[in-house]
Amino acid sequence: MKEYILKNNDFLVSQTDSTGKIIFANDYFCEVAGYTLDELVGKPHNIVRHPDMPKAAFKDLWETVKNDKVWNGYVKNRTKDGGFYWVFATVYPLYDNVKKEKTYLSCRRKPSEEEIKQAIELYKTLK
Repeated sequence: MKEYILKNNDFLVSQTDSTGKIIFANDYFCEVAGYTLDELVGKPHNIVRHPDMPKAAFKDLWETVKNDKVWNGYVKNRTKDGGFYWVFATVYPLYDNVKKEKTYLSCRRKPSEEEIKQAIELYKTLK
């Protein structure tokens, strides 16, 4: 599997509706994940979920944001071509006043090598 290493200034952004379907993705996210915007919009965000990620991490993420709190964590994602990339993600719960529904905004940056190593070790202990 080929690893895509984010550039220092890459800033990946996506937004989902209340069910986790993508409603927005910026150019960096599309480029790194290997999808066009049209391929992403309307799809579940887990389209980029890597099988190495423990379910417990996403359980914690959803419990946190559904309680209107901000979640931070390290995530290994999968690219369209089967590769992978690591990000440090911050997920913000938002309320869309026009649509009258909750949405979730995820902003991601490049983690350090040490942060990735620590996340790998932690994730070995989770299911």
